[in-house]
Amino acid sequence: MSAERESAGADDGRRLPEVLAVVGPTATGKSELALELAQRLDGEIVNADAMQLYRGMDVGTAKLPTDQRRGIQHHVLDVLAVTDEATLADYQRRSRAAVEEILGRGRVPVLVGGSGLYVRAALDHLEIPPTDPQVRARLEAEAERPGGPERLRERLRRLDPEAAAAIEPRNLRRVVRALEVVELTGRPFSATAPAKRYLRPSLVVALDLDQDLLLPRIERRVRRMWDEGLLDEVRALDAQGLRQGRTASRAIGYAQALDHLDGRSSAEQAMADTARATGRYARRQRSWLRPDERVRWLPAGAPDLGDRVLDLAHDPAEWTP
Repeated sequence: MSAERESAGADDGRRLPEVLAVVGPTATGKSELALELAQRLDGEIVNADAMQLYRGMDVGTAKLPTDQRRGIQHHVLDVLAVTDEATLADYQRRSRAAVEEILGRGRVPVLVGGSGLYVRAALDHLEIPPTDPQVRARLEAEAERPGGPERLRERLRRLDPEAAAAIEPRNLRRVVRALEVVELTGRPFSATAPAKRYLRPSLVVALDLDQDLLLPRIERRVRRMWDEGLLDEVRALDAQGLRQGRTASRAIGYAQALDHLDGRSSAEQAMADTARATGRYARRQRSWLRPDERVRWLPAGAPDLGDRVLDLAHDPAEWTP
């Protein structure tokens, strides 16, 4: 579909980008803004939150209940069991297919979520390198041996210094993935980084809030999740194999809830640990997005957010590649 497409929902017929995306740190109100935009533009929502891919992971991911979605169709939600591994390649396939379907109906895809690499996989030219379970298992086994993590990090610094500098040292999973790619392709992992070039005309809007204001919101959200039954949700998912899930079991909130159920922490400690981990994640989300000059930042909670996004969307200079 051409960039000359006119919005099916815009009452003045002005041009719009083919895809709108609402991104930014957790707890900044992305879901509410995405709903407003989809409602005003006759759009449909495409999920870009890695943990909301999982069936049953509802309370702890702040997934909007069906009765709060205002009748707006949502895509790429609840597509995995907790024992499945979420992969970027699978998400890319699902999200791009959803965008194509929505555009084919003459409607506006509104991508929403805080998983920055997933957003890039959906919108950008992105080569996803191959995987090999045996290679990965060997590297993971090496990481579990004494001194293994530092040896792997040092190997990555030698083979791909750019990737080593970009990956947080504690993120051993990404270190293993980078080394896996180097071994399988003979190329640096950093060479497969997303190109900052959209597949189709897109507007990406990021919501932000000062960290000092965001942290209390995160703390309230965590406590609300526990009040709304997070522990019951985790117990049910545990019976479905949550602990065996490579991705789901590590999700913020779920890992801490399992610690509490196993007696390793009190409820208050688990909530505090979850809030701290979420705050650190919010900083990583922000730092991931900041270098991308295409992203348009807006203050979370502004009363006219929807109008401001539509003003940007109606100005081709803001999104025309």
